[in-house]
Amino acid sequence: MKKIDIFNHIWPKPFFDALIGHIGEMTDITMRSGAVPMMTDLNRRFEVMDMFGEDYQQVLSLASPPLEKLAGPQKALELSQIGSDSMAELCHKYPERFPAFVGTAPMNNPDALVEECRRAVEDLGAAGMQIFTNIAGNPVDLPEYAPFFDYMARAGKPVWLHPARSEDFPDYKNESRSEYEIWWTFGWPYETSAAMARMVFSQFFDKFEGLKVLTHHAGGMIPFFEGRVGPGWDQMGKRTTDRDLAAVRTALKRPHLDYFKEFYADTASFGSSRAITHAIDFFGEDRVMFASDAPFDPEGGPMYIRETIRILDELDISDELRAKLYQGNARKFLGMDPA
Repeated sequence: MKKIDIFNHIWPKPFFDALIGHIGEMTDITMRSGAVPMMTDLNRRFEVMDMFGEDYQQVLSLASPPLEKLAGPQKALELSQIGSDSMAELCHKYPERFPAFVGTAPMNNPDALVEECRRAVEDLGAAGMQIFTNIAGNPVDLPEYAPFFDYMARAGKPVWLHPARSEDFPDYKNESRSEYEIWWTFGWPYETSAAMARMVFSQFFDKFEGLKVLTHHAGGMIPFFEGRVGPGWDQMGKRTTDRDLAAVRTALKRPHLDYFKEFYADTASFGSSRAITHAIDFFGEDRVMFASDAPFDPEGGPMYIRETIRILDELDISDELRAKLYQGNARKFLGMDPA
């Protein structure tokens, strides 16, 4: 059965060279990615992919960190362009391995943002654009980012939402950094959930009709906390006295929980079958897609792919649903021809 890995990461050589040329040397924020051979060595990527047969394909996207964390507006634009150009070239050269790629939006360059997204999508054929859950510390629902979401909705192209948080975001008010990599283990699912909430309560799905957003890591915390998200938020405003938050919820055209179910989710859950089943139960059988988050596993690539496939193969589900998870939903999401 064809397997389309919809959320994994790469640094193509032209992008990696430009990145190192800009930052000078590997630092904490880039060292993890740069140290994984599969990220930058195409031959190693092919070796890993071949472990899973000819039916395994990858939709390419750049890895964290966000461009706006690495560079100012002009350099972020240049890195975005190099990333999209080089991934488009890989897709053109190896279409059986890489059926599509995702550009990364230079969100800190509002003057060029929409035009670069248009270039990536309409000229290069990008399947969509990747953004991060905060934009240099800003929430995704600030007015200056609205033209991006408006364009993506009008173009009918999805947004890949990747979490972003680092150790300089403390877990306790009186500390200066996050300890024990809590910023990643719990911080990234929180980041995803917070960004989803900002989109919902800022009326994104009412304002930007047709907007499609793919959440990484099985939808963050949302599926597990359905009770707090649903009935818990039905009481929005009763815990806050200085603002009329009840008006926020009632301004939505539909119950807020309906909007949370409009997101899409992937299966990148680091080997957790329960996370995947929670995502299917919450988002529905048509909105969950196979993804591995390769190559960030203890083996440098194959482990998360292998374990995710094992989980999906062992789930007590119909063959029809399994086919949807592996490729059917992705084909529809990406606008590809049916299998």
